[in-house]
Amino acid sequence: MKASIANYGQSPRKTRLVTDLVKGKTVKDALVALTFLEKRAADPVAKLIRSALANAEKQGEDGSRLYIKSITVNKGLVRVKFMPRAFGRASPIRRRMSHVAVELGKR
Repeated sequence: MKASIANYGQSPRKTRLVTDLVKGKTVKDALVALTFLEKRAADPVAKLIRSALANAEKQGEDGSRLYIKSITVNKGLVRVKFMPRAFGRASPIRRRMSHVAVELGKR
């Protein structure tokens, strides 16, 4: 009853804003909340929860009794590119990525 995304292309700080909203809710309530949330991470997190739900149903669990036991966002890869600056220098631009994992439990 687990599912995960590796190297999702948004920073962990922004992704945690979405995952903290659904932590501890039932799967149905979490998916409804994410449907109306206007954050970029809402759709991938909803897709991840639906994937964990499908994994649970394949194992024979009742989908209506499941809740989000834990959802974690960890630091992933950091892609670095450089922006030209004055006097021949360059500044790094860091594109941070996230690892998101969800685990469902029974109530």
